[in-house]
Amino acid sequence: MIKKWFITGTDTNVGKTIVSIILIKKAKRLGLTAIGYKPISSGCRKTIKGLQNSDTLLLQKNSTIQLDYKIINPYAFYHAIPPVFLNNKNYKINFYTLSKKLQYIKKKANCIIIEGIGGWCTPICIKNNLSDWLKKENIPVILVIAIKLGCINHAILTTQSILQSGVKYVGWFANCTTPEKYILNYIYIIKKYISAPFLGIIPYIKDINYIPENKIDIILPP
Repeated sequence: MIKKWFITGTDTNVGKTIVSIILIKKAKRLGLTAIGYKPISSGCRKTIKGLQNSDTLLLQKNSTIQLDYKIINPYAFYHAIPPVFLNNKNYKINFYTLSKKLQYIKKKANCIIIEGIGGWCTPICIKNNLSDWLKKENIPVILVIAIKLGCINHAILTTQSILQSGVKYVGWFANCTTPEKYILNYIYIIKKYISAPFLGIIPYIKDINYIPENKIDIILPP
């Protein structure tokens, strides 16, 4: 059976990539063939191989098998703006392409970590949201909550939206994006409002290239 999870966040820059890498490393230690998949990215840089996203390159680097970049990131945008701004008749994001790449990755791995773009409600086009694709592919969702001022409100609202979408919500991580002294207080309150399993705390990490995953106690969801 193939394990797969979609990593989303309460906002952009909340630590989705850090959590994705930690889950990949955890799965690898358990003997799984783990691959990171970033269907849509923005804020990419121009390279001789085309547009590439720094977060996607980290997912590729840490995966058990390093697939071709265009497999793990089929839609890459240069400007760091919501994809709905760019999704037009000349460059349309479609679920068929996302599913086609996912099916290819399934042939290579038994654990797939799929990183979203922006926050949970970030639209990719006017009529559809990524949650529609997640339901179609039966992909469970993991929420990353950045522990900072305002995170309780963001966590509650995002959770409500995830549940209303009809996808499977398997749990959430608390990511310490700053050395916040009230971390445990925030987590205590969030637990009171969110019934989904608490999967662990990601400590404050200064450099995403050096993640001490062996010192991070997290739960790999079922």
